[in-house]
Amino acid sequence: MSSSLSSPVLLRRARTADVRGIKALVDSFADDNILLRKPLVTLYETVQEFRVAVRGRDVIGCGALHVLWENLGEIRTIAVHPSTQGGGVGHTLVEELIAQARALGLASLFVLTFEVPFFERLGFREIEGSPVSQEIYLEMMQSADEGVAEFLDLAYVKPNTLGNTRMLLDL
Repeated sequence: MSSSLSSPVLLRRARTADVRGIKALVDSFADDNILLRKPLVTLYETVQEFRVAVRGRDVIGCGALHVLWENLGEIRTIAVHPSTQGGGVGHTLVEELIAQARALGLASLFVLTFEVPFFERLGFREIEGSPVSQEIYLEMMQSADEGVAEFLDLAYVKPNTLGNTRMLLDL
């Protein structure tokens, strides 16, 4: 990280110029099996879903909101650089994504996480199974998105989700 720790942190929509910084941040957590490594092309394809926290030119935090269904979204890829953790960056990112979900008219937000206390402080609660009807579940199975497969708890993504907790926030 090249920017001074005294520089202010700015929260904004991600830009294509941020994608390599997002990837470096995500990959640093993937090394410890906390987040899944994402191909660069996937991050470019979904850059419009991301919000970033930047200090100078450095991406020090990121998070994405992915719409799963007409009233359901998922918060994905929340990461904050270790040197910045505990300073409220993650909390502010998630609050921004929650506000975005409300603006889109979503009724609930899902997250698959190891950070249960963090998300509980933001109002999420642990759930078992899928919070959608069987009809919607069957419709969602048609998605090629791996994150949707994780949400649906499909067998072929089980290695990705081991140890994670399924949580939901009613908006």
